[in-house]
Amino acid sequence: MRTFELVRDVDVSGVSGTGAVAEGDGTVVLRWRGENPSTVVWPDLSAAVRIHGHDGATRVQWTGR
Repeated sequence: MRTFELVRDVDVSGVSGTGAVAEGDGTVVLRWRGENPSTVVWPDLSAAVRIHGHDGATRVQWTGR
């Protein structure tokens, strides 16, 4: 299993902030950081990035194997 973070350079929504805003593993489980932490399960990484990538303002940064 490879772990990763979603790293946001620009907070388009004004909600999540910038920097490492979520971490993921497995099927693509995102654990959102910040003032309102939550956990969301996606069927695959491309689905999560399609919604949360904000047209390139957020990128996947691999952190594990």
